[in-house]
Amino acid sequence: MAENTGEKKKILLDFEKPVAEIYDAIAELEAMSRAQNINVDKEIAALKKRAAEKAQEIFASLTPLNIVQISRHQLRPNTLDYIRLLFTDFVEQKGDRLFGDDPAVVGGIAFYQGQNVAVIGHQKGHDTKENIYRNFGMPQPEGYRKALRIMRTAERFNFPIITFVDTPGAFPGLGAEERGQAEAIARNLLEMSKLKVPVLAIITGEGGSGGALGIAVANQILMLEYATYSVISPEACGSILWRDPAQAEAAAKALKITAPDLLKLKLIDGIISEPQGGAHNDHEVAAQKISQAIAAFLQNYSGCPADEIAAERYNKFRGLGIFS
Repeated sequence: MAENTGEKKKILLDFEKPVAEIYDAIAELEAMSRAQNINVDKEIAALKKRAAEKAQEIFASLTPLNIVQISRHQLRPNTLDYIRLLFTDFVEQKGDRLFGDDPAVVGGIAFYQGQNVAVIGHQKGHDTKENIYRNFGMPQPEGYRKALRIMRTAERFNFPIITFVDTPGAFPGLGAEERGQAEAIARNLLEMSKLKVPVLAIITGEGGSGGALGIAVANQILMLEYATYSVISPEACGSILWRDPAQAEAAAKALKITAPDLLKLKLIDGIISEPQGGAHNDHEVAAQKISQAIAAFLQNYSGCPADEIAAERYNKFRGLGIFS
């Protein structure tokens, strides 16, 4: 569902229908104003205020499945968007030196506020053509091996590592399995646990299963407010447990996949707030909020001994799921 009120074009989700109806009324008023050369600025301003209030009301009572929809929004900022907005002098590295390059994973070396860092992330597209090229953000084994190659380079030069997680999951195709998909992810889990440099993982959209975890074994894991992180998608969970994908609503609630739930379970370390309506509504503001988190992380680990960094990360994951 789309609307265009003379401002930046938005794509509204189904649960935002009441807001879309108000924007439709605004569009009609604007068309009438142009056709009849009459001033309706006061009426348009009132409708825009009403739309903002309605949006605030909707976002105050989102269901877990609503948040899943936001996390998948096609205009949500992707890794290359954040690289453009947050880093300078980014030099992309391609290929795993074994098979080829995977466009679903991007990464390289860059500067963040004058400091060298390695940046790696899943890459989705903003339209169908780009999504096909990027395989909808679902990595092949060579994507994980490329990520590990960049991480090893970062460790060699003592650069902190920042990862952006946004994938439905690792690609389950026959070719990916033949080239060692499971081994590639498992290798990353092992090697990331031993890295001697600090690692920050930011879940920006979908954090899907091992496909997400393959670049998310980090000292600190943060989530955007409307991101999700789960072992399985709600639709797949509904298909397995109830033999009905339509049970996605119940599955999303049971899976505890939202940022507040995961913070309560101590599976993540913090939540980064988003602009009103989600990060897709204002990429720049979303990037500014992420920038604050990155700056705090780098300052916190500045001068920290390498062995302590690795031990902290290892113990963090060893302690997950332990209850007393």
